[in-house]
Amino acid sequence: MPADRRPAGGAAPGTPALSVRGLRKSYGDTTALDRVDLEIAQGTIVGLLGHNGAGKTTLMSLVAGLRRPDAGEIEVLGRSMARDARRARRELGLAPQELGIYPPLTVRQNLRFFAELAGLRGRAARQRIEEVAEPLALNALMDRRAAHLSGGEQRRVHTAMALVHRPGLVLLDEPTAGVDVETRARILAHVRELAAQGTTVCYSTHYLPEIEELAADVVVLHRGRVLTRGGVDELVRRHGDSAVELVFSGEPPALDLPWPVTRHGDRLRVRVEQPQLVTGRILAALGDAAAGLSALRVVKPTLDSVFLRLTAGTPGPDAGEDRNRDERTGAVRHG
Repeated sequence: MPADRRPAGGAAPGTPALSVRGLRKSYGDTTALDRVDLEIAQGTIVGLLGHNGAGKTTLMSLVAGLRRPDAGEIEVLGRSMARDARRARRELGLAPQELGIYPPLTVRQNLRFFAELAGLRGRAARQRIEEVAEPLALNALMDRRAAHLSGGEQRRVHTAMALVHRPGLVLLDEPTAGVDVETRARILAHVRELAAQGTTVCYSTHYLPEIEELAADVVVLHRGRVLTRGGVDELVRRHGDSAVELVFSGEPPALDLPWPVTRHGDRLRVRVEQPQLVTGRILAALGDAAAGLSALRVVKPTLDSVFLRLTAGTPGPDAGEDRNRDERTGAVRHG
């Protein structure tokens, strides 16, 4: 894809790629989204995380205009999805979790079809197909029927179809589900390239190491609400538990330390912010009990452990606490 990417939709600098305010959606008695506020700046990658049923796919469907919200407003690059849906959709690219390719068509025909749906014809369509095929390694597959491709190859075609019209905002829902290592690496590399060229990517996944690899901002959805947001390092720093873990061959000793110490069977866990700096002091505190020490390891928090800690036992939408809102601005913001 060329580096001289046009400004997204001609939007003015500073216009959010996505602005969601007070979004609500229910299915019968089930609340899928409850008062969601979210703002994403242009050219950023945002990882949308949450357990199954948290509202991730519903949010993407509403933003893409596939479903209507019960309440709230959605703007894509300044275009209202309610009042100017046609122009808003032109700036969107959606690759849902379920593959949307046409098996009887070749890869080229699938891409051309979606290019034409976006209003591209002739040379413009051919150029965009070439540009999107190269980084996703589709050039050698262009004349093969989609039905004859492997699962990973079909996933790459599926992603390319969402990108062929060069949207300003791309919604990728589980884009690496079921793919091989090479396909995952290509998709992640292309997501980084898109962001570097000014495209905004909203990336939903259950595989949290991908979010760390992308260095994405993070939005955690839980029971229909935005539970927290921030960069990976920020969330790990705010919510993660670092520790020194000591394993003993017998009964763990009692330790007199200025940090919290918990005992689990033959293990002691010392919670401390910078465990690598205090390991010597902990060993010194063991005294003669050090003879029974069989293993020691420094435990550093990961996004996985932070996510599990944040979503464990958290109240849902009916608990009366609105976790969406920033204490200062009343909105969740990114970028």
